[in-house]
Amino acid sequence: MNLRFAWLILLFSLSLYSCKKENPQPVIPEVYVNFTINPNSTEYLELNAPGGWITVTGGYRGILLYRLTMQEFLAYERTCPWDPWEEYARIEVEESSVTTICPVCGSKYILLDGSPFEGPSTYLLKQYHTNYDGNLLYVFN
Repeated sequence: MNLRFAWLILLFSLSLYSCKKENPQPVIPEVYVNFTINPNSTEYLELNAPGGWITVTGGYRGILLYRLTMQEFLAYERTCPWDPWEEYARIEVEESSVTTICPVCGSKYILLDGSPFEGPSTYLLKQYHTNYDGNLLYVFN
């Protein structure tokens, strides 16, 4: 009976050990984000129409602002979620203006929702909150 109990303990211990996560999602450091811009001003001409985008300072390694519709904006952290510790792993908008790519790992993401569709990354782009009142765009976390 004691031998059975020992085997059960051993099997249980081994099953716990084998349940470790192999690839935990990398964590992009939390950085305070809270700023306002006027996307209709001449300073931000690229944001005057849907599909327009700009990069601004802020976040961990920069923020990508994307105008989805006349009333809706998206804000993404530029740090690639596949390897947030790599200094040059910052997403860049591709020529189509609807996808981004990380020049380091080659992962591609859809700007409409930040989801990966090509490359090694399986993680969504980190997104910040936006609020547009028809005049000012508030970006915050």
